[in-house]
Amino acid sequence: MIAFYILITIVTFSLMEVVTWLTHKYVMHGFLWYLHEDHHQPKYQNLFEKNDTFFVIGAIPSIILFYLGTVPDINFKFFIALGILFYGIAYFLVHDVLIHQRLPWFKHTKNNYLVGLRKAHKTHHKHLNKEDGECFGMLLVPKKYFRKAVQ
Repeated sequence: MIAFYILITIVTFSLMEVVTWLTHKYVMHGFLWYLHEDHHQPKYQNLFEKNDTFFVIGAIPSIILFYLGTVPDINFKFFIALGILFYGIAYFLVHDVLIHQRLPWFKHTKNNYLVGLRKAHKTHHKHLNKEDGECFGMLLVPKKYFRKAVQ
């Protein structure tokens, strides 16, 4: 049973990349652009952005599933919540810390994968409006950016 719960957590974490891509492209660059727009402004200087609302919105399913996954006993919903939580932590570390440098960690990484992530996201941010976007995912680096990072 433990292997099954670990598998549920890993599959959920992996599927969150798909959820992130779809949400970023069709929700953040769609009908909720007004919450995401400040994230695309160069030199936005506040500690928090309206865009940070998505972090809270993304945590709600995890919180609900943690609760439902412990009533009356721990069940598979708990491990779905765990996969969402782990992805949220990864998102924070990669997007907010590594890419946008909101905390002074990983500033001088030479890791090809992490450099490729930064380049792909930088390409995403060259578009200051909601149209013509590219690179909507977070952890999957398109090969062309990875190759640029290796060179």
